[in-house]
Amino acid sequence: MSDTSSLFTPVSLGKTTLANRFVMAPLTRARAPGHLPNALMAEYYSQRASAGLLITECSMVTPGTSAFGDDPGIYSQQQIDGWKLTTEAVHKAGGKIFLQIWHAGRAAHPLLNGGNDAVAPSAIAIDDVTHTPQGKKPYTVPRELSKDEIAAIVDDFRRGAANAIAAGFDGVEVHGANGYLIDQFLRDSANQRSDEYGGSLENRARFLTEVLTAVCDEIGSDKVGLRLSPLNSFNSMKDSDPLAWMAFLAKHLTPFNLAYLHVMRADFFGQQHGEVLPIARSHYQGHLMVNMGYSAEEAAALVASEGADSVAFGKSFISTPDFPARVKAGVALNPLDESTLYSPGPKGYTDYPFMDAAAS
Repeated sequence: MSDTSSLFTPVSLGKTTLANRFVMAPLTRARAPGHLPNALMAEYYSQRASAGLLITECSMVTPGTSAFGDDPGIYSQQQIDGWKLTTEAVHKAGGKIFLQIWHAGRAAHPLLNGGNDAVAPSAIAIDDVTHTPQGKKPYTVPRELSKDEIAAIVDDFRRGAANAIAAGFDGVEVHGANGYLIDQFLRDSANQRSDEYGGSLENRARFLTEVLTAVCDEIGSDKVGLRLSPLNSFNSMKDSDPLAWMAFLAKHLTPFNLAYLHVMRADFFGQQHGEVLPIARSHYQGHLMVNMGYSAEEAAALVASEGADSVAFGKSFISTPDFPARVKAGVALNPLDESTLYSPGPKGYTDYPFMDAAAS
Protein backbone atom coordinates (compact mmCIF):
# COMPACT_ATOMS: atom_id res chain seq x y z
CA MET A 1 0.00 0.00 0.00
CA SER A 2 1.32 3.48 -0.89
CA ASP A 3 2.47 5.77 1.90
CA THR A 4 -0.19 8.42 2.46
CA SER A 5 0.90 9.31 5.99
CA SER A 6 1.73 12.92 5.11
CA LEU A 7 -1.99 13.57 4.55
CA PHE A 8 -2.78 12.57 8.12
CA THR A 9 -0.60 15.18 9.83
CA PRO A 10 -2.14 18.32 11.40
CA VAL A 11 -1.65 21.76 9.91
CA SER A 12 -2.71 25.30 10.80
CA LEU A 13 -4.70 27.77 8.71
CA GLY A 14 -4.21 30.99 10.60
CA LYS A 15 -5.63 30.23 14.05
CA THR A 16 -7.60 27.21 12.80
CA THR A 17 -5.87 23.87 13.32
CA LEU A 18 -6.82 21.10 10.91
CA ALA A 19 -6.57 17.46 12.01
CA ASN A 20 -5.31 16.38 8.57
CA ARG A 21 -4.42 17.68 5.09
CA PHE A 22 -7.58 16.41 3.36
CA VAL A 23 -9.79 19.31 2.25
CA MET A 24 -13.24 18.85 0.77
CA ALA A 25 -13.30 21.15 -2.26
CA PRO A 26 -16.21 23.53 -2.86
CA LEU A 27 -18.79 21.59 -4.88
CA THR A 28 -22.02 22.94 -6.38
CA ARG A 29 -24.85 20.53 -5.48
CA ALA A 30 -27.99 22.68 -6.01
CA ARG A 31 -29.88 21.46 -2.91
CA ALA A 32 -30.96 24.87 -1.58
CA PRO A 33 -34.49 25.63 -2.86
CA GLY A 34 -35.23 29.33 -2.53
CA HIS A 35 -31.49 29.85 -1.96
CA LEU A 36 -31.97 28.72 1.66
CA PRO A 37 -29.50 26.36 3.37
CA ASN A 38 -31.37 23.53 5.06
CA ALA A 39 -31.23 20.39 7.21
CA LEU A 40 -30.42 18.11 4.26
CA MET A 41 -27.33 20.19 3.52
CA ALA A 42 -26.34 20.05 7.19
CA GLU A 43 -26.50 16.25 7.05
CA TYR A 44 -24.40 16.17 3.86
CA TYR A 45 -21.61 18.33 5.24
CA SER A 46 -21.55 16.72 8.69
CA GLN A 47 -21.21 13.29 7.08
CA ARG A 48 -17.92 14.50 5.61
CA ALA A 49 -16.57 16.21 8.73
CA SER A 50 -13.56 13.88 8.97
CA ALA A 51 -11.89 16.06 6.33
CA GLY A 52 -9.38 18.45 7.88
CA LEU A 53 -11.44 21.25 6.32
CA LEU A 54 -14.75 21.42 4.52
CA ILE A 55 -15.29 24.25 2.02
CA THR A 56 -18.92 24.78 1.11
CA GLU A 57 -20.39 25.26 -2.32
CA CYS A 58 -20.37 28.80 -3.67
CA SER A 59 -22.83 31.04 -1.85
CA MET A 60 -24.20 34.31 -3.19
CA VAL A 61 -23.28 37.55 -1.46
CA THR A 62 -25.69 39.56 -3.63
CA PRO A 63 -29.38 38.79 -4.29
CA GLY A 64 -30.39 38.09 -7.88
CA THR A 65 -27.04 36.61 -8.93
CA SER A 66 -27.85 32.90 -9.10
CA ALA A 67 -25.99 30.78 -11.65
CA PHE A 68 -27.54 27.40 -10.79
CA GLY A 69 -31.10 27.97 -9.56
CA ASP A 70 -30.96 26.24 -6.18
CA ASP A 71 -27.63 27.66 -5.03
CA PRO A 72 -27.49 29.01 -1.46
CA GLY A 73 -26.89 32.60 -0.35
CA ILE A 74 -25.46 34.42 2.65
CA TYR A 75 -27.12 37.86 2.34
CA SER A 76 -30.19 37.42 4.60
CA GLN A 77 -30.92 36.54 8.21
CA GLN A 78 -32.91 33.52 7.06
CA GLN A 79 -29.85 32.24 5.22
CA ILE A 80 -27.63 32.86 8.25
CA ASP A 81 -30.07 30.84 10.35
CA GLY A 82 -30.18 28.08 7.73
CA TRP A 83 -26.39 27.82 7.58
CA LYS A 84 -26.25 27.52 11.38
CA LEU A 85 -27.73 24.04 10.96
CA THR A 86 -24.65 23.08 8.95
CA THR A 87 -21.99 24.72 11.11
CA GLU A 88 -23.46 23.29 14.30
CA ALA A 89 -23.67 19.79 12.81
CA VAL A 90 -20.12 19.92 11.43
CA HIS A 91 -18.65 21.23 14.66
CA LYS A 92 -20.55 18.61 16.67
CA ALA A 93 -18.93 15.99 14.43
CA GLY A 94 -15.49 17.48 15.13
CA GLY A 95 -15.00 19.20 11.78
CA LYS A 96 -13.94 22.65 10.54
CA ILE A 97 -15.80 24.48 7.78
CA PHE A 98 -15.30 27.60 5.63
CA LEU A 99 -18.05 29.18 3.53
CA GLN A 100 -17.18 29.98 -0.08
CA ILE A 101 -18.50 33.47 -0.85
CA TRP A 102 -19.25 34.31 -4.45
CA HIS A 103 -20.70 36.56 -7.12
CA ALA A 104 -21.44 34.86 -10.45
CA GLY A 105 -21.08 37.97 -12.60
CA ARG A 106 -21.93 37.23 -16.23
CA ALA A 107 -22.71 33.56 -15.37
CA ALA A 108 -25.96 34.65 -13.65
CA HIS A 109 -28.71 34.21 -16.24
CA PRO A 110 -31.67 36.63 -16.11
CA LEU A 111 -34.13 33.71 -16.31
CA LEU A 112 -32.79 32.49 -12.96
CA ASN A 113 -32.91 35.95 -11.40
CA GLY A 114 -36.28 37.52 -12.01
CA GLY A 115 -35.12 39.14 -15.22
CA ASN A 116 -32.18 40.97 -13.60
CA ASP A 117 -29.38 41.67 -16.05
CA ALA A 118 -26.12 39.82 -15.60
CA VAL A 119 -23.19 42.14 -14.81
CA ALA A 120 -19.48 41.86 -15.52
CA PRO A 121 -16.33 43.94 -15.93
CA SER A 122 -17.02 44.15 -19.68
CA ALA A 123 -20.03 43.51 -21.93
CA ILE A 124 -18.77 40.13 -23.17
CA ALA A 125 -21.01 37.06 -22.97
CA ILE A 126 -20.03 33.50 -22.07
CA ASP A 127 -19.97 31.54 -25.33
CA ASP A 128 -22.14 28.66 -24.13
CA VAL A 129 -25.62 27.70 -22.96
CA THR A 130 -26.92 27.17 -19.44
CA HIS A 131 -29.87 25.47 -17.77
CA THR A 132 -32.82 27.79 -17.04
CA PRO A 133 -36.48 27.29 -16.09
CA GLN A 134 -37.17 27.56 -19.84
CA GLY A 135 -34.62 24.90 -20.80
CA LYS A 136 -31.11 25.42 -22.14
CA LYS A 137 -30.54 29.02 -23.19
CA PRO A 138 -27.51 30.99 -24.37
CA TYR A 139 -25.83 33.22 -21.81
CA THR A 140 -26.79 36.87 -22.19
CA VAL A 141 -24.46 39.78 -22.85
CA PRO A 142 -23.79 41.25 -19.40
CA ARG A 143 -24.00 44.90 -18.50
CA GLU A 144 -20.63 46.50 -17.75
CA LEU A 145 -20.36 47.47 -14.10
CA SER A 146 -19.91 51.10 -13.10
CA LYS A 147 -17.34 51.99 -10.47
CA ASP A 148 -20.11 52.73 -7.98
CA GLU A 149 -21.57 49.28 -8.58
CA ILE A 150 -18.14 47.69 -8.10
CA ALA A 151 -17.84 49.42 -4.73
CA ALA A 152 -21.28 48.13 -3.73
CA ILE A 153 -20.31 44.54 -4.60
CA VAL A 154 -17.10 44.87 -2.58
CA ASP A 155 -19.32 45.78 0.37
CA ASP A 156 -21.56 42.77 -0.40
CA PHE A 157 -18.52 40.51 -0.01
CA ARG A 158 -17.66 42.23 3.28
CA ARG A 159 -21.18 41.72 4.56
CA GLY A 160 -21.23 38.13 3.31
CA ALA A 161 -18.07 37.39 5.30
CA ALA A 162 -19.57 38.96 8.44
CA ASN A 163 -22.73 36.92 7.93
CA ALA A 164 -20.67 33.74 7.55
CA ILE A 165 -19.03 34.31 10.91
CA ALA A 166 -22.45 35.06 12.42
CA ALA A 167 -23.61 31.71 11.02
CA GLY A 168 -20.80 29.93 12.85
CA PHE A 169 -18.31 29.29 10.05
CA ASP A 170 -14.61 29.04 10.91
CA GLY A 171 -13.81 31.30 7.97
CA VAL A 172 -14.57 32.08 4.33
CA GLU A 173 -13.09 31.26 0.97
CA VAL A 174 -13.35 34.10 -1.54
CA HIS A 175 -14.23 32.56 -4.92
CA GLY A 176 -11.80 34.02 -7.44
CA ALA A 177 -11.90 31.09 -9.87
CA ASN A 178 -13.79 29.35 -12.68
CA GLY A 179 -15.04 32.32 -14.64
CA TYR A 180 -17.16 34.03 -11.99
CA LEU A 181 -17.04 37.74 -11.23
CA ILE A 182 -13.62 38.09 -9.56
CA ASP A 183 -12.04 35.81 -12.17
CA GLN A 184 -13.76 37.84 -14.90
CA PHE A 185 -11.88 40.89 -13.67
CA LEU A 186 -8.60 39.01 -13.33
CA ARG A 187 -8.29 37.47 -16.79
CA ASP A 188 -7.96 39.51 -19.94
CA SER A 189 -10.37 37.51 -22.11
CA ALA A 190 -13.27 38.80 -20.00
CA ASN A 191 -11.88 42.16 -18.83
CA GLN A 192 -11.37 44.72 -21.56
CA ARG A 193 -11.92 47.81 -19.43
CA SER A 194 -9.88 50.96 -20.03
CA ASP A 195 -10.21 52.41 -16.52
CA GLU A 196 -8.27 51.53 -13.35
CA TYR A 197 -9.95 48.09 -13.22
CA GLY A 198 -8.61 46.96 -16.61
CA GLY A 199 -5.41 46.65 -18.60
CA SER A 200 -2.38 45.81 -16.47
CA LEU A 201 -2.22 42.86 -14.09
CA GLU A 202 -2.28 45.28 -11.18
CA ASN A 203 -5.41 46.97 -12.51
CA ARG A 204 -7.18 43.70 -13.27
CA ALA A 205 -6.41 42.58 -9.70
CA ARG A 206 -7.82 45.80 -8.21
CA PHE A 207 -11.33 44.41 -7.63
CA LEU A 208 -9.89 41.30 -5.94
CA THR A 209 -7.61 43.51 -3.85
CA GLU A 210 -10.55 45.61 -2.70
CA VAL A 211 -12.64 42.52 -1.88
CA LEU A 212 -9.85 40.88 0.11
CA THR A 213 -9.08 44.11 1.96
CA ALA A 214 -12.73 44.54 2.94
CA VAL A 215 -13.20 40.90 3.96
CA CYS A 216 -9.93 40.70 5.91
CA ASP A 217 -10.67 43.97 7.70
CA GLU A 218 -14.11 42.63 8.63
CA ILE A 219 -13.28 39.15 9.97
CA GLY A 220 -9.46 38.93 10.14
CA SER A 221 -7.15 37.65 7.40
CA ASP A 222 -6.46 34.43 9.33
CA LYS A 223 -10.08 33.42 8.57
CA VAL A 224 -9.89 34.16 4.82
CA GLY A 225 -8.87 31.88 1.96
CA LEU A 226 -8.88 32.56 -1.79
CA ARG A 227 -9.41 30.21 -4.73
CA LEU A 228 -7.82 30.87 -8.14
CA SER A 229 -7.88 28.97 -11.46
CA PRO A 230 -5.16 30.41 -13.72
CA LEU A 231 -5.66 27.85 -16.51
CA ASN A 232 -9.32 26.86 -16.36
CA SER A 233 -11.24 27.72 -19.53
CA PHE A 234 -14.64 26.98 -17.94
CA ASN A 235 -17.16 29.78 -18.62
CA SER A 236 -15.20 30.95 -21.70
CA MET A 237 -12.17 32.07 -19.68
CA LYS A 238 -8.60 32.55 -20.84
CA ASP A 239 -5.62 34.73 -20.04
CA SER A 240 -2.94 35.67 -22.54
CA ASP A 241 -0.13 34.85 -20.07
CA PRO A 242 -1.33 32.63 -17.21
CA LEU A 243 2.18 31.96 -15.88
CA ALA A 244 2.99 35.66 -15.47
CA TRP A 245 -0.52 36.09 -14.02
CA MET A 246 0.15 33.39 -11.41
CA ALA A 247 3.54 34.85 -10.47
CA PHE A 248 2.12 38.34 -10.09
CA LEU A 249 -0.81 37.25 -7.95
CA ALA A 250 1.26 34.94 -5.74
CA LYS A 251 3.56 37.84 -4.85
CA HIS A 252 0.69 40.31 -4.59
CA LEU A 253 -1.29 38.10 -2.20
CA THR A 254 1.49 37.26 0.26
CA PRO A 255 1.16 40.48 2.33
CA PHE A 256 -2.51 39.75 3.02
CA ASN A 257 -1.47 36.92 5.40
CA LEU A 258 -4.42 34.82 4.27
CA ALA A 259 -5.34 31.52 5.89
CA TYR A 260 -4.54 29.90 2.55
CA LEU A 261 -4.27 30.28 -1.22
CA HIS A 262 -6.19 27.56 -3.09
CA VAL A 263 -4.90 27.01 -6.65
CA MET A 264 -6.50 24.78 -9.27
CA ARG A 265 -3.68 23.27 -11.29
CA ALA A 266 -5.37 22.53 -14.61
CA ASP A 267 -8.14 23.26 -17.11
CA PHE A 268 -11.42 21.31 -16.97
CA PHE A 269 -11.34 21.08 -20.77
CA GLY A 270 -7.61 20.60 -21.35
CA GLN A 271 -7.37 23.64 -23.62
CA GLN A 272 -4.80 25.57 -21.61
CA HIS A 273 -1.62 24.13 -20.14
CA GLY A 274 1.21 25.29 -17.90
CA GLU A 275 3.01 24.45 -14.69
CA VAL A 276 1.36 26.97 -12.39
CA LEU A 277 1.84 25.25 -9.03
CA PRO A 278 5.66 25.56 -8.85
CA ILE A 279 5.23 29.27 -9.62
CA ALA A 280 2.64 29.65 -6.88
CA ARG A 281 4.84 27.74 -4.44
CA SER A 282 7.94 29.79 -5.14
CA HIS A 283 6.25 33.21 -4.97
CA TYR A 284 3.47 32.76 -2.40
CA GLN A 285 4.69 32.85 1.20
CA GLY A 286 1.85 31.11 3.02
CA HIS A 287 -0.30 28.00 3.11
CA LEU A 288 -0.74 26.64 -0.43
CA MET A 289 -3.75 24.41 -1.05
CA VAL A 290 -3.97 22.65 -4.42
CA ASN A 291 -6.78 20.99 -6.32
CA MET A 292 -7.86 19.11 -9.47
CA GLY A 293 -7.66 15.43 -10.14
CA TYR A 294 -5.34 14.29 -7.36
CA SER A 295 -5.27 10.72 -6.16
CA ALA A 296 -4.52 10.31 -2.48
CA GLU A 297 -1.11 8.89 -3.38
CA GLU A 298 -0.14 11.81 -5.62
CA ALA A 299 -1.43 14.27 -3.03
CA ALA A 300 0.55 12.61 -0.24
CA ALA A 301 3.75 12.70 -2.29
CA LEU A 302 3.23 16.38 -3.05
CA VAL A 303 2.69 17.25 0.61
CA ALA A 304 5.66 15.11 1.68
CA SER A 305 7.90 16.93 -0.81
CA GLU A 306 6.56 20.30 0.47
CA GLY A 307 5.13 21.13 -2.96
CA ALA A 308 1.88 22.03 -1.22
CA ASP A 309 0.51 22.20 2.32
CA SER A 310 -2.92 20.62 1.76
CA VAL A 311 -4.93 19.09 -1.07
CA ALA A 312 -8.60 19.63 -1.91
CA PHE A 313 -10.56 16.67 -3.28
CA GLY A 314 -13.94 16.97 -4.98
CA LYS A 315 -15.62 13.89 -6.43
CA SER A 316 -13.94 11.56 -3.92
CA PHE A 317 -15.78 13.34 -1.10
CA ILE A 318 -19.07 13.39 -3.01
CA SER A 319 -19.23 9.61 -3.33
CA THR A 320 -17.33 8.68 -0.19
CA PRO A 321 -18.19 10.60 2.98
CA ASP A 322 -15.47 8.78 4.96
CA PHE A 323 -12.82 9.32 2.28
CA PRO A 324 -9.86 9.86 4.67
CA ALA A 325 -10.67 6.68 6.63
CA ARG A 326 -10.86 4.66 3.41
CA VAL A 327 -7.49 6.00 2.28
CA LYS A 328 -5.95 5.02 5.61
CA ALA A 329 -7.49 1.55 5.46
CA GLY A 330 -6.72 1.01 1.78
CA VAL A 331 -10.42 0.43 1.04
CA ALA A 332 -11.96 1.27 -2.35
CA LEU A 333 -14.15 4.36 -2.70
CA ASN A 334 -17.83 4.26 -3.57
CA PRO A 335 -18.59 4.70 -7.29
CA LEU A 336 -19.88 8.17 -8.18
CA ASP A 337 -23.33 8.57 -9.69
CA GLU A 338 -22.89 11.52 -12.06
CA SER A 339 -26.62 11.66 -12.81
CA THR A 340 -27.45 12.85 -9.26
CA LEU A 341 -24.81 15.57 -8.88
CA TYR A 342 -27.39 18.37 -9.18
CA SER A 343 -30.71 16.60 -8.69
CA PRO A 344 -32.92 17.52 -5.73
CA GLY A 345 -33.23 15.43 -2.60
CA PRO A 346 -31.04 12.93 -0.74
CA LYS A 347 -30.38 10.49 -3.61
CA GLY A 348 -26.73 10.77 -4.62
CA TYR A 349 -26.24 13.30 -1.82
CA THR A 350 -26.60 11.88 1.68
CA ASP A 351 -27.18 8.20 0.82
CA TYR A 352 -23.63 7.15 -0.11
CA PRO A 353 -22.55 4.42 2.36
CA PHE A 354 -19.79 4.62 4.92
CA MET A 355 -17.08 1.97 4.97
CA ASP A 356 -18.67 -0.24 7.65
CA ALA A 357 -22.06 -0.14 5.96
CA ALA A 358 -20.55 -0.84 2.54
CA ALA A 359 -18.71 -3.88 3.89
CA SER A 360 -21.72 -5.37 5.68
